[in-house]
Amino acid sequence: MWRRIREIVRKEMRQSMREPRMLVIMFVPPVMQLLIFGFAVNLDIENASIAWMDRDLTPLSRELRAAFDASPNFHIKEEIANEDDVRRLLDRGLVQAVVRIPAGFEKDVLRGRRPGVQILIEGTNSNTASLLSGYTTQLVAGFSRRLSPGRQPPIEARTRVWFNQDLKSRNYFVPGVLVNIIMLVTLMLTALAIVREKEIGTMEQLMVTPIRPFELMIGKLLPYALVGLVDLVLVTVAALAIFGIPFRGSALLLLGCALLFLMTTLGAGLFISTISQTQQQAMMSSFFFTMPAFFLSGFAFPIHAMPMAVQFLSYLNPVRYFIEIVRGIFLKGTGVETLWPQMTALAVFGAAVLGISSLRFRKRLD
Repeated sequence: MWRRIREIVRKEMRQSMREPRMLVIMFVPPVMQLLIFGFAVNLDIENASIAWMDRDLTPLSRELRAAFDASPNFHIKEEIANEDDVRRLLDRGLVQAVVRIPAGFEKDVLRGRRPGVQILIEGTNSNTASLLSGYTTQLVAGFSRRLSPGRQPPIEARTRVWFNQDLKSRNYFVPGVLVNIIMLVTLMLTALAIVREKEIGTMEQLMVTPIRPFELMIGKLLPYALVGLVDLVLVTVAALAIFGIPFRGSALLLLGCALLFLMTTLGAGLFISTISQTQQQAMMSSFFFTMPAFFLSGFAFPIHAMPMAVQFLSYLNPVRYFIEIVRGIFLKGTGVETLWPQMTALAVFGAAVLGISSLRFRKRLD
């Protein structure tokens, strides 16, 4: 039996390596997707364009402007003098915020009053608006403390961020990109490879040989499991080398959990191959699986912010558990003692999906 499986694996690898398009699909898209997502999916705000409206024109107001100029988060794009300019810039999206210094600003500060600095933020993107609000509030508060160093509040709040001290959104998103890349590559390659055999008529030729359906299935899945692991290593190395993502956990644990996850993706690809007659049908069916899995995984949208019914539905999504595992290994360095519930869920889903798909595959061949 193992000799026949070995021959199928060898045949599959030779066929894949002999076809340039298949080689490109295996290894080029994962790296390209990592680069695109890693650079594009970034919620951090740097060099945000703002407009400056100073109605006080005093040394103190210019000092506050210098504080904004010195911050890497802001770039003062324009100086404006009237309300029409404020409306024009925000309506057209030419700036992301307008800082307005009221008349009498310096005088009120010297008299011990608390003048308000108005920040008008373009709020089309709620996440960007929230971050800008936090940045500007923090900067103005720091400037205010420097003006009255002797007046300390009775209670001092000290904030410390764990696991992502610089609050870089890239550290949060890139591990999730890794998961989605592995899912897409292994699921689609498995489905397309088996359906291709049907299209070119070689599936019937294989079935008249002494190879059993179970051996054929194992021989078909093993090469793409290996491709998934190679892509995992490739994308992980690229994430560390290009984006400097911290990796605090165990590489062996990551590989082990990836094997559990591959049971699900390979099983789903196998199932898609049983319901598809052409490669086009297999590709479209793959998207029906990957898109809901992507949106319900917590990759981009926090699960706790979803409606309760959708939160319960996300527990049926294996991608959710693997993203939690990968982020935990990368950012927190967590081990089996913490990740065992997610690993157990992956094992259960993987065994169920692969088992059902195997039975259906064997039945179709028989």
